[in-house]
Amino acid sequence: MDQKRVLVVDDEESIRSAITYALKREGFEVDTAADGEEALQMVASFRPDMLVLDVMMPRLGGYEVCRRLEDVKGLGILLLTAKNDIVDKVLGLELGADDFMSKPFDIRELVARIKSIVRRLDKGSDGPSAAADSEVYRLEGLKVDTVRRTADIDGISMDLTPKEFDLLALLVSHAGRVYTREDLLELVWGMEYFGGTRTVDIHIQRLRKKLGNAQYLLQTVYGIGYKAMEK
Repeated sequence: MDQKRVLVVDDEESIRSAITYALKREGFEVDTAADGEEALQMVASFRPDMLVLDVMMPRLGGYEVCRRLEDVKGLGILLLTAKNDIVDKVLGLELGADDFMSKPFDIRELVARIKSIVRRLDKGSDGPSAAADSEVYRLEGLKVDTVRRTADIDGISMDLTPKEFDLLALLVSHAGRVYTREDLLELVWGMEYFGGTRTVDIHIQRLRKKLGNAQYLLQTVYGIGYKAMEK
């Protein structure tokens, strides 16, 4: 694996220094920013593979940074929050973050989560999803190409994150099969994922929004999980 770049964004210098030291020991290339506006500038110049991003910062907070980086493909984001409120964490996931940690945190766990996200991003960019063996799957107006990692609905390209694509490809390639949230976490996110099943619900919601009038293709099986509509 090539040396990965991590941008650490926090207004507390001691936290930036501690994370930087730990990540450099693990072979990462690291740069830092003290607020959200500086972070946006650094993303353009440093071109990180991943952000460790504090939520509460002066000038520009972490949530707004996530919103502005929504269209940056292949960028992992781990949010740091002083709150332990599930609403805040869900908001972060809805804005495209991959994971979150509450302060104070264990630096070893933080590094482990960063490594896990980087591995998932690498798998997502290496080629076809491991969940799907064929090349192209069609379900009514939806087409999913697992080799080119593209999806379109009624001929219009869908702008998907790596995890959104992997989730969609898994469900469509096994249309009609019901998956529990735990199944989807294991198959799409991997056993190393530290988050809960709520992230599955959030990604399904985002996929449905991007499917527009065809959102009925992804069905909820109440009390169990999800499936793609049978052909």
